[in-house]
Amino acid sequence: MPKVKKEKQSRQHNAIAKQGILFNKEFGQHILKNPLVIQSMVDKSALRSTDTVLEIGPGTGNMTVKLLEKVKKVIACEIDTRLVAELQKRVMGTPFQPKLEIIIGDVIKAELPFFNVCVANIPYQISSPLVFKLLLHRPHFRCAILMFQREFAYRLVAKPGDKLYCRLSINTQLLARVEIIMKVGKNNFRPPPKVESNVVRIEPRNPPPPINYCEWDGLTRIAFIRKNKTLSAVFKQTSVSTLLEKNFLKNCSLTNMTVPSDFDIKQKIDDVLTSCSAAEKRARNMDIDDFLLLLHAFNKEGIHFL
Repeated sequence: MPKVKKEKQSRQHNAIAKQGILFNKEFGQHILKNPLVIQSMVDKSALRSTDTVLEIGPGTGNMTVKLLEKVKKVIACEIDTRLVAELQKRVMGTPFQPKLEIIIGDVIKAELPFFNVCVANIPYQISSPLVFKLLLHRPHFRCAILMFQREFAYRLVAKPGDKLYCRLSINTQLLARVEIIMKVGKNNFRPPPKVESNVVRIEPRNPPPPINYCEWDGLTRIAFIRKNKTLSAVFKQTSVSTLLEKNFLKNCSLTNMTVPSDFDIKQKIDDVLTSCSAAEKRARNMDIDDFLLLLHAFNKEGIHFL
């Protein structure tokens, strides 16, 4: 008789399981259960009594309560209405209730209110879009203490020449100072994720660099398509030259500039790369100053990346 395969059951947090709540893998729910890690994250955020704190994915409120003890207000953004109900019950009838505001929905789509500090154990699948949503948020916040998957954290702090150095690294470091402040093992969560984690401190540069971030992002997006190839090879790709030609012609139209009859976008790109000695450089080894110089050289010749 063939064996009947047992249905795999998800591991649950005992206290929550008793209340009939199963953690949802689709939302990346891994509740941070170690009180020492929670307290350490709160301590490292250097909170002030007058602060408004943004928490993303508060879950059952283990960190939320610790934050409420320290600050004037906590804004918790939670997508799971079941956990919202649990969080509301946890603070109901306590001095914390009026200090807690809950935003129900997807934090990536939500319009974020003013906050001083962000402290969160975030769903790992939204790590990249969330980092840039926070860094482009205005007015600037003071710092963010965020839990990330370990490899993602290493990418955030990678330097030119490192194996993990990528567009995420340079774009983040343009806008903020980033450092890893803690390693956290998978057994500190319930249910445990498949990966190890790190806590990262992100401090936005204020004032921000005086460049158009959309242009910068467009340039690094192209340069890191093949980060190990020379820029000369990357910019010779038909898709890249076609895009830049379209942008150049659009800029000429907007500025009433006449397009030369012998105009050749590939030659113009070569001239720009040569002028700043970048033709043989590779994105994997280039730092922020290298890309700023390159962006300025392209813009000077009327080539934009918007």
